[in-house]
Amino acid sequence: MKSKILLIYTGGTIGMVKDYDTGALKAFNFEELVNNIPELNQLDCDIQGMSFDTPIDSSNMNPVYWRDIAQIIEDNYEAFDGFVVLHGSDTMSYSASALSFMLENLGKPVIFTGSQLPIGDLRTDAKENLITSIQIAALKKKGGPVVQEVGLYFEYKLYRANRTTKINAEHFEAFASLNYPPLVESGVHLKVHETYLLKRQAKLKPLQVHKKMDNNVALLKLFPGINKEVLTSVLNITNLKALVLETYGAGNAPMDEWFLDSLENAIKNGLHIINVTQCSGGAVAMGHYETSERLKELQLINGKDITSEAAMAKVMYLLGTKVSGKLFKTIFETSLRGEMV
Repeated sequence: MKSKILLIYTGGTIGMVKDYDTGALKAFNFEELVNNIPELNQLDCDIQGMSFDTPIDSSNMNPVYWRDIAQIIEDNYEAFDGFVVLHGSDTMSYSASALSFMLENLGKPVIFTGSQLPIGDLRTDAKENLITSIQIAALKKKGGPVVQEVGLYFEYKLYRANRTTKINAEHFEAFASLNYPPLVESGVHLKVHETYLLKRQAKLKPLQVHKKMDNNVALLKLFPGINKEVLTSVLNITNLKALVLETYGAGNAPMDEWFLDSLENAIKNGLHIINVTQCSGGAVAMGHYETSERLKELQLINGKDITSEAAMAKVMYLLGTKVSGKLFKTIFETSLRGEMV
């Protein structure tokens, strides 16, 4: 039986075609998808498409749209074998990370993809990204889907979505997963690295969709010369519940007393502060250096090797599920969807 794949177009470059009379880019009609990509006829699967009523630029992405994507997947979960989400690349890692947390007990593939050039461009990367994403979403083994998690496919590689970050605004190789290897690589054949995939569920649990994401969070990147006024203004944001703090190297920060005292007071007042590294690869190891030992003593939450994108999504998810303050640190430091070691 052919796999049934649902394409969900949210917006972004991949869904654009050029009007050669005017030179303008416009979103294509999904009913004309095969006309734009006749190669889809060669895929051994049934493809259907749907689109946001008003496709958006991914720079306008927010948790409301994440809920909309999750709702579409929930509404169509039983009718399809896999899902491919077409999304602008700028915030794709944020959205894909968020969906990985929102879709608990996911037993089918949800593959995010996009492109650097429009689908109608002569040199486009859109066709390969879309075709291979559909192929991966349709992969089956022993009657069940090979991939049972949220992935991000770009330029010949499928990554675990919540391990990715966009590293280049110009090259076709726009994304990287520096702390976790690719799940699938596309060459002459699709090479599936099954040992890296989330373990397939022996007995599938019902999909549970979490649609409440609390965005009373902030992200602060440390820099040499950061002053007390900057830190205080962030910590005093009205209704702020959590702060993702991008520190140096393996989780290091200034040892100025005003800096440490500000963090300590904020934590005592109930603010969750997550220590993540601002490096593209590597992990936080609080206590490894003297400049992070005090942070460990202050009970900052250890972000380990999580990306900033996944950290933001995980914080919003945990706050949305109303995890108790006492359990928040323990749960955040636990890998829920393969997002950290």
